[in-house]
Amino acid sequence: MTELLSRLTGDDNYFEDFAVGQRMRHARGTTVDEVENQLLTKLVMNTADAHFNEQRMAATPFGQRLVFGLITGSMVIGLTTQDTAENALAELGLDRLMFRAPVFHGDTLSAYTEVLETRDADRDDAGIVRFKHWGLKQDDTVVFEGEREVLVKRRSHWSAK
Repeated sequence: MTELLSRLTGDDNYFEDFAVGQRMRHARGTTVDEVENQLLTKLVMNTADAHFNEQRMAATPFGQRLVFGLITGSMVIGLTTQDTAENALAELGLDRLMFRAPVFHGDTLSAYTEVLETRDADRDDAGIVRFKHWGLKQDDTVVFEGEREVLVKRRSHWSAK
């Protein structure tokens, strides 16, 4: 089973492949549609009508609804996972989340990452990697920053032989 599972993941994103200071631009981007903002804002019962009341927001300096920040953060982190967490055993934490600029329906997000720390875990089949992620919209405005810790498989224990 381990051999089968290891074939589903990349060859260069095991714990040993991450080095402090390593930076990456993630290949994919995504355009934020109204469905993500409306559905998730209402599912989590966010009552800030800046996310769902177009009429009220038309009279503000923004002139339109804002995308809920946790949706922005989730989408940015999602864009990073193929490169940073494809061999993850556990997401250990999110910290220092900052929402730097508004995101609107129709904005396209991209993501960048820097490896801040690698360290041993209390197990021999994985290690801990701390990443810093940035999300930018199409005009290169930074809209999101955050740090994330992930328990990542060690190649020596999980890769196909």
